[in-house]
Amino acid sequence: MSRWKELPAELHPHVHQLIVELRKLKDRSGLNMRQLAAKSGYSARSWQRYLNGRSLPAREAVEAVARIGGDDPTGLLVLHEIAAERWAEGRMVTTSAPQSSPAVQAHTPTERQPYGRCLRAGVMVGAVALLLSVSTALLLAVRLAEARAQLAKDHAGTVAAAPGTVSESLVPVIYTCRLEQSDGRWYAGLSPTTDTILAYTHVGPEVAEAQCLLRRAGVSPGDIDGVFGPKTQRSVERIQTRHGLVVDGVIGPHTWKALREATPE
Repeated sequence: MSRWKELPAELHPHVHQLIVELRKLKDRSGLNMRQLAAKSGYSARSWQRYLNGRSLPAREAVEAVARIGGDDPTGLLVLHEIAAERWAEGRMVTTSAPQSSPAVQAHTPTERQPYGRCLRAGVMVGAVALLLSVSTALLLAVRLAEARAQLAKDHAGTVAAAPGTVSESLVPVIYTCRLEQSDGRWYAGLSPTTDTILAYTHVGPEVAEAQCLLRRAGVSPGDIDGVFGPKTQRSVERIQTRHGLVVDGVIGPHTWKALREATPE
């Protein structure tokens, strides 16, 4: 069992709860930081930041550690979504807080810190409403996750000679990245292809696979929706630049190789 450092007192309770749950999963797995990094695709340094409250864990990292710990990630991902909102609110407070003069600061007993604890009276008033809203969010998220998973499964099971293209009848899908490493290459569980040509306006699970690998490499393509749009194209160009490839925004065998073997930055 790991001997964890005490988390920063200024963390919002939801962020604190998320990190505690991640620590439990890490302890249950019996893995050290390097082993956890190898299995999850995120560096040991990243996990040090995540599990000590210095940085908000990435959504895919939360999903990966849940899978490694043998848990259904649905509830943990809902908690991550709520924690991310609180984390963002704390950053906004830090950024937008007006600077007071030294004379005023000398007479101010306390400053509002990022993720600071709410006033006790406010917590008591909002406790019931918060409990109801979280319960509703959990129920909706479970149902939405089931629906999205079924859609993604249907799309992944469709055999086509070439990727489709954007059309007015396109049904929006949010795919789930299930990152695993095999023979030194990364796969997201949506397509094992290494040579399918993907370009702007293409859609399908192959595009979603590439989007998952782009995000793992530290280049966000936007939503994992299987649509090769402007954000995905710009992300592909960044990966191609990073690896010294021809920068054309088109995913071919060389770009697939870079994506499947890339190390996150």
